[in-house]
Amino acid sequence: MDWLNNIISSINGVLWGYLLVYLLLGVGVYFTVRSRFVQVRLFFQSFREMLGGVKGGENAISPFQAFATGLASRVGTGNIAGVAVAISLGGPGAVFWMWVTALVGMASSVIECSLAQLYKVKHGDSTFRGGPAYYIQYGLGSRKWGIVFAVALIICFGLVFNAVQTNSIRVIVEGAYGVPSWVTAIVVTALAAPVIFGGVRSVAVLAGVMVPIMAVAYLLMAGYAVVHHISELPSVLALIVKSAFGLQEAAGGFTGFAVSQAMTMGIKRGLFSNEAGMGSAPNAAATATANHPVGQALLQMLGAFIDTIIVCTATAVLILVSGAYDPLASTVGPELTHHALENEVGGFGKHFLAVAIFFFGFSSIIGNYAYAEGNVEFIRRSPRVIFIFRVIVLGMVFFGAVGEAPLVWNMADLSQATMALINLVAISLLGGVAMKLLRDYEAQLKSTKKPVFKSERTPELKDKLPSDSWN
Repeated sequence: MDWLNNIISSINGVLWGYLLVYLLLGVGVYFTVRSRFVQVRLFFQSFREMLGGVKGGENAISPFQAFATGLASRVGTGNIAGVAVAISLGGPGAVFWMWVTALVGMASSVIECSLAQLYKVKHGDSTFRGGPAYYIQYGLGSRKWGIVFAVALIICFGLVFNAVQTNSIRVIVEGAYGVPSWVTAIVVTALAAPVIFGGVRSVAVLAGVMVPIMAVAYLLMAGYAVVHHISELPSVLALIVKSAFGLQEAAGGFTGFAVSQAMTMGIKRGLFSNEAGMGSAPNAAATATANHPVGQALLQMLGAFIDTIIVCTATAVLILVSGAYDPLASTVGPELTHHALENEVGGFGKHFLAVAIFFFGFSSIIGNYAYAEGNVEFIRRSPRVIFIFRVIVLGMVFFGAVGEAPLVWNMADLSQATMALINLVAISLLGGVAMKLLRDYEAQLKSTKKPVFKSERTPELKDKLPSDSWN
């Protein structure tokens, strides 16, 4: 295991240190400028889309349910364990780079999710499937690269990321209650099985109920700590910014970290959490029965904002104001957040965090599965193949609770890097198509509150769109 972990860690060092960090930010900045800061101009429109997308057709997945499925995968243990890892290994400045990743990534999210909606295909049960594999095949005319992406996503979300989620659940439950790892593995696997075998629609329904409740509960708890230390908030935010640029020594007592370390850890953990530009959220976006591709894309953009700017920031501030963070200590991951909550609310914090980690992790497991299923069907649509895949997914859920954390996290970094590289190239090549959709949406928005996409407005795409998806 140590040998394998060292090899994967070396590969990650090259991908993240020399390539992906700059490509991710570069593509995000490019689409931010090209779209004239769509994440700012249409930010409040995304809320209107959310309020107007709660209801869907009979047996269909509504825009809100698709949004909740995407948020279920985003808002997970990365918001608790991932933020703590970023701060522990990259210093407080890593939080700043998580913000940057989310803000510029919101523009990338609009592009990738618009394309996913445009090139979605009918599934035959009043739902749709789509995502980067589909827009690579139909938009770029390359099924081969579509399959390569699908395989990367299946490994990343269907297998590795689910192991990460159960690993974080195991660590916090074991630390809080001394529950053996094999017990956690059995319980989580048993609870996930009926949802996973129920298919994507059951995932969407459960996510639509679970995500709002768990997110609000966690924000209330973190918000209590922030209010309790409200006078310290300006200095904490200043520390984050100064630390991001190597000026943290002047902020008072935190051990200095290299700017590159803060940037790398912040972007890695930020991407793991908000997924903007990675090519994962488009798989959820494509399942919705929407009026216009951009409408659903704005919802997914809002998901990236909620995940990082709100939930991750709440965790970061909680850790930094509570006094739990010590740059010389070896505490990382959920244990750091655990100590922060315990410092603020006493013994209750231990129990609350255990429950929060469980529900955050569980929601991510089912959201991740929804992503992976669509890509398995892209490669081969077969009930037998789907059944076998579901069994393998549950096996990885079990493995995550008994595996070693460093190896699991490094596998997650490698698989998401592979996905992101393929997707960033694809959306860059298809950016012109997405911009046409955005202009069409904004033109209609001036005269109507509910823009509707009609394929005849883009005759140059007529032969490339899957049949009947936009009748």
